[in-house]
Amino acid sequence: MGYWPLSKVKVLNEDICQLKGEQILKVAKIEKNDIYLLAGCPPCQNFSRQNPLNKGKTEEERKKLLFEFLRIIEEVTPPFILMENVSGIKSEFNSKILNEFVERLKKRYDVYEDILNAADYGVPQVRKRFVLHAVRKDINQELYKYGFIFNLPIPTYDRKGENGLKKWKTVREAIGDLPEIRAGGTYADDGVIHNHRCAALSDKNLKRIKMIRKNGGSRDGLPDDLVLECHKRADKKGNVFTGHKDVYGIMDPDKPSPTITGGCLCYTKGRYGHYNQDRAISIREAARLQTFPDDFVFSDSLSDSAIQIGNAVPIDLVRASGAIFKAAIKVLKVNRYKK
Repeated sequence: MGYWPLSKVKVLNEDICQLKGEQILKVAKIEKNDIYLLAGCPPCQNFSRQNPLNKGKTEEERKKLLFEFLRIIEEVTPPFILMENVSGIKSEFNSKILNEFVERLKKRYDVYEDILNAADYGVPQVRKRFVLHAVRKDINQELYKYGFIFNLPIPTYDRKGENGLKKWKTVREAIGDLPEIRAGGTYADDGVIHNHRCAALSDKNLKRIKMIRKNGGSRDGLPDDLVLECHKRADKKGNVFTGHKDVYGIMDPDKPSPTITGGCLCYTKGRYGHYNQDRAISIREAARLQTFPDDFVFSDSLSDSAIQIGNAVPIDLVRASGAIFKAAIKVLKVNRYKK
């Protein structure tokens, strides 16, 4: 199955604020001078303007866990670093925090960072993420001597498939071959297709999805009697709320999906309606849109699986980053062995 046997996974169930870098190296059986990668994804919530809890937090509170990750880096000085976060970490709201983090890294590392779109790396999903690659300056000088240019991964896909790149993968390409199921249904696990299970829909939401499909795919195609009351309310100036247009929406089969979130299995939380079946997408369909392999088995709990899938970095985006680090490590080992 897709999960690793527990015997191969070492877990430190500790508060990172109390964790020491040397503890990580000891458990991982890594010597400080070994060639290895330290990867970390500090919690995204502190860098999202959508998170109402951030309104009451000071800058010091929001940056705390990111800088605990930095402390670990400074304690173990790994040759390579990978970090991923929400694109909002580069926004004006967070610029001071990110700049301070990067400037401290640059004292010992060459840093490469940008907002990458997962669709540009073969993921059938538009998902913009902040990705940071860093290499210790002495290691980067060694790589350069061997002719290796370290950087972020180069896109292999494009919206239109121009300039020698492949065209973005679509929802239909990703999930179109999976068997049909009804709302609330589960496809019997046949040893090949796992977790093909979706949420049930109320009678009213079944009416909504059929009407939305008939009228263009978005909730603004609903007749008045099916529009939610919260979508009818006007403010003091008489303006009706027009935001969150993806809510109750249906995916376009011929485009990448919208961003898969922790609410991706709930039809009411985004554009998560199946493109030709009257239901929300299934666990397996969400996993495919995140490019998980079919043999990666999730819990049959819809809520648990949605969080696991939605919070994950798309596998093919990780693979693109990983290829850079693997190639760099191989160059170092091959050339050091020659000596």
